[in-house]
Amino acid sequence: MRRVVITGLGTINSVGHNVEESFKAVVAGECGIDKITLFDASEYPVQIAGEVKDFDPATVMDKKEVKKADRFIQLGIKAANEAMKDAGYISDENKKVDDSISERFGLISASGIGGLSTIEKNSVVCENRGPKRISPFFIPSSLVNMLGGFISIEHGLKGPGLSHVTACAASTHALNDAVKTIMTHGADRVLVVGAESAICGAGVGGFAAMKALSTRNDDPKTASRPFDKDRDGFVMGEGAGALVLETLENALARGAKIYCEVIGFGESADANHITSPVMDGPLRAMKAAFSMAKSVLGEDVKIDYINTHGTSTPVGDVNESKAIVELFGGAQNCPPVTSTKGQIGHCLGAAGAIEAIFAIKSLNEGVIPPTINIQNQDEECPLDYVPNTAREAQLETVMSNNFGFGGTNASVIFKKYKA
Repeated sequence: MRRVVITGLGTINSVGHNVEESFKAVVAGECGIDKITLFDASEYPVQIAGEVKDFDPATVMDKKEVKKADRFIQLGIKAANEAMKDAGYISDENKKVDDSISERFGLISASGIGGLSTIEKNSVVCENRGPKRISPFFIPSSLVNMLGGFISIEHGLKGPGLSHVTACAASTHALNDAVKTIMTHGADRVLVVGAESAICGAGVGGFAAMKALSTRNDDPKTASRPFDKDRDGFVMGEGAGALVLETLENALARGAKIYCEVIGFGESADANHITSPVMDGPLRAMKAAFSMAKSVLGEDVKIDYINTHGTSTPVGDVNESKAIVELFGGAQNCPPVTSTKGQIGHCLGAAGAIEAIFAIKSLNEGVIPPTINIQNQDEECPLDYVPNTAREAQLETVMSNNFGFGGTNASVIFKKYKA
């Protein structure tokens, strides 16, 4: 199978509008969670979220096109543009890839929910004003795969166009699918984009009704506290992450900057409960990633750091911690693990792409972002979570985990590329 490397990164989230700004903020322990401004949440039990502030969609789309795309698509376009520029495939002057590679350049997009705010708005219009007042852009604006549709048109990507909707594991599944596609000659290059913007009445109200969200409204900056004993649920975030993957051969031939090589991935299903996780599913996903990495390297794999799913939910954090302990044969054998959701919130279907970028930046810069807001570590979470302060470290191989409702799990392993 062909070797796959990552040559471009892009993100926008509640602490930054690009990769460098975002990673610097995450390492510094800055928190983008605050009072909700995207809608009036004053009567809701949850009034906080990790919103993207000061984003003007007209900076990434023609003003006439903005109304045709839900906010999750707009954020995805922003991240995709950065990743494609970073990889050297487009420029400010020319946003289309070269015709000679377009048919072998795929795009795999992902979102957990898609255009929920657009669905909400048009449902209200239909109920109160009648079906004739529904926007003609309603359906194309809200479909998850339109994230990829808009971006493929923007950059002239004519290879495989796929989309994943697997809750909070969606963009990790998209990343893994991109690796499969390149390894099996389905494409030579793939742009992966995960995006989410579900901070609206239906989104916040729905998750709140499940008792999944933190209600620490009076102290937003400490509301998301993965692995802390006093955590009371996750905090919704929004944003997008994008990565350019290609064959090692192509990257070397064009002298591209290589961030890392993808050496393993794993996927599994709990087959247990639609919202409550069990240890077995995440464990099998991680084991599968290890097994593949060992096969690729021809030797055992040593993981130096894990960016966990770590949502700040009472059950989820314990479950993932136990799975990691089981995987490594005891807490004393585990590498440092962190969650960056304390800084940016839980970006649902975009979480995997954004957190993969943070893991890759950690690998390249030799620093592990902290898990912020650990004031009283849960006894059932016995690992080294790099609490509150970033740590310099020599990293060669890192893992990123994401798990979603429905019991869907995904893990991916990145390794520094060495010629």
